[in-house]
Amino acid sequence: MKNLKDNLNNNIVSPESVGLDSKVLKNIGSYLEDYYINPGKLIGTITLVARKGEIAYLDSLGMLDREKKIPMKEDAIFRIYSMTKPITSIALMQLYEKSLFRLDDPVHWYIPAWKNLRVYQSGVYPNFITSRPNRHMTIRDLLTHMSGLTYHFMYRTNVDAAYRLLGIGTHGAFGEDGVSGHNKSEDGLEEMVNMLSTLPLEFSPGEQWNYSVSTDVLGYLIEFFSGMKLDDYFQKNIFEPLEMKDTGFLCPKEKLDRLTSCYEHQVKGNPKLVDSPKDSWTLKQSKFLSGGGGLVSTISDYYNFLSMLLSQGEFNSTRIIGRKSLQIMTTNHLPSGQDLTDMSQSAFSETPYKGIGFGLGFSIMLDPAKSQVLSDPGEFGWGGMASTVFWVNPKEEMLVIFLTQLIPSVTYQVRRELRTLSYSALMPE
Repeated sequence: MKNLKDNLNNNIVSPESVGLDSKVLKNIGSYLEDYYINPGKLIGTITLVARKGEIAYLDSLGMLDREKKIPMKEDAIFRIYSMTKPITSIALMQLYEKSLFRLDDPVHWYIPAWKNLRVYQSGVYPNFITSRPNRHMTIRDLLTHMSGLTYHFMYRTNVDAAYRLLGIGTHGAFGEDGVSGHNKSEDGLEEMVNMLSTLPLEFSPGEQWNYSVSTDVLGYLIEFFSGMKLDDYFQKNIFEPLEMKDTGFLCPKEKLDRLTSCYEHQVKGNPKLVDSPKDSWTLKQSKFLSGGGGLVSTISDYYNFLSMLLSQGEFNSTRIIGRKSLQIMTTNHLPSGQDLTDMSQSAFSETPYKGIGFGLGFSIMLDPAKSQVLSDPGEFGWGGMASTVFWVNPKEEMLVIFLTQLIPSVTYQVRRELRTLSYSALMPE
């Protein structure tokens, strides 16, 4: 990939030069404006479409901050939430390439307190009835969300209720004093894995798929294998070589004017402001560095990350991850080639299930016909809680990034609609 100027708009090429129809691409902006921005459903958006290493479309719409009437701008900083997960997965696989672990290693080799994890049968916290798992959890189970762990926001079982009580997977300190029965630690990741050692799994590892804090545990393992704090590891091994200058676990105060406001959908009325630049969690240092959802970033930074993935692990002649590692990460790891409709018990995730598999940190398109969207087998991607999304299509040498700030991400079908709008622009070869 070539070096980019600071302004991405200065790097936009003629869409026709990379096999995209400029008239069709313009449908993206007009559709978003007519159906989402003007009605007030989404406050602001940035959409980027690139092909063959070139940016063919970039459009900013709406407001960065509705209350202050600040227009959306190209260098706006977004909470990317679960779009943090692919970055964490790549970071762990960098350490895999140094042979510091194997994918089938039991997790308890590195977290000894997890050796006797149990599986939930009945009861409520702290009085659970449990059984032995059919096998130990492996590192691959964490990468694929087949670990048996869960999320506090699922509201499905007594196990996720215990996560809520203890504050597992949330920003800031865990639980209330006296609730968890654990000593507070200076390392939130260490505190999290210690708490998880006392709670049952939802199912025996490898038998089902459930969106979970698994990637936060990967963040702990990155610290364990590297001997570095997670933010320091990201900075040295991901952000600096990829020139991701605005990505991190904090939004510096000097960049506050670029931080978008975040909103929550309301059944009646306009979206509600839930996180403003003035008092955002992104300004506050937390001892819990969430590899599952803690980063802020920009369209330019994330474009560099995805360009590296599309270039088989290289960025500006610097290798970030090996080609073979990316191949195994973007291969479906669900048993017997199944899709998520067969495997998932999750009440929520950032992907539809029909025709979709899961790799090591990415959803994988298996069957576009079954999924009923325009795509190709092998497309991979993920999204975030505030409706952000990306996908990478190696066959078409194409990537799309969509950034906005509306919680929850299941509010609208805009991700599916964007696939139709962007893929429709591909010209005959």
